[in-house]
Amino acid sequence: MCAHIVRMAEYNEWMNARLYEAAATLPEDEILADKGAFFGSLYGTLNHILLGDVIWLKRFATMADYPALDPVRAMPQPAGFDQRSGSFSELRALRASLDGIIRAWAGEIDEAELPRMLEHKSVAGLPFAREFGGSLMHFFNHQTHHRGQATTLLSQAGIDMGPTDLVMLVPNVAQA
Repeated sequence: MCAHIVRMAEYNEWMNARLYEAAATLPEDEILADKGAFFGSLYGTLNHILLGDVIWLKRFATMADYPALDPVRAMPQPAGFDQRSGSFSELRALRASLDGIIRAWAGEIDEAELPRMLEHKSVAGLPFAREFGGSLMHFFNHQTHHRGQATTLLSQAGIDMGPTDLVMLVPNVAQA
């Protein structure tokens, strides 16, 4: 399972780099324009993914002393999932930094921690106790789900992301 977590962190970083590179080809006003998507704009969607990651990483930082999460511990707690994180270029830089943190943290996770309970509060303050491993799968699935929305917005703007499947990072060992 830990190898899968590391692969998901690598996939997250790979897809985000490609997604932001593609988005950067658009004018800033197009990135910010409300397109009727769930989070309004491409920026809103990318911002939501980032805020969700920070919120979940702050929760995960309570599970164990993960040194890779020290920078996240120092970040302010987002007030919600739609708080604005600055300009697109600032969001892009924060995303790249956070993806490096996620990749490093994935390598610190011990399989024995996965069945432990993660106690946390929702953004609305409701208490939860959930399995760490299941919460971690949600963390990666949440990113993938909303990146799908972002790639749709890019497609509507005429930008083809090309392959986006996780299998692109699974080594192909077939003999040619």
